[in-house]
Amino acid sequence: MSAPRGFVRRHPWVTLLLLAMAALIVWLWQQRVALQAFPDIISAYTAKEYCSCRYVTRNPAEYCRGYVKQYVPGTLSDDAATRTVTASGMGRSNRAMWLGERQGCRLLSTP
Repeated sequence: MSAPRGFVRRHPWVTLLLLAMAALIVWLWQQRVALQAFPDIISAYTAKEYCSCRYVTRNPAEYCRGYVKQYVPGTLSDDAATRTVTASGMGRSNRAMWLGERQGCRLLSTP
């Protein structure tokens, strides 16, 4: 019974580090669904916001690229002929398309 108490007293920083790591693991486990959805959210947000910025509000392409810039690396391609935007990042890709004056932009379903 005294062995664990002796370890805690002899190594308080190691004990705190182990407790912090255990708390982090528990938190990550509770947030696993949200963390799995994060890559899709980033690319979908980028595609939809760029499409809206470019084709609904008719801003210049460079302005819209700066508007949707993320700290997460990704690529953005704009097909002006079809008014379709494809955004990729963190292994996921999403597309948005301008549908018209009254509909605006919409995310396209991915196969």
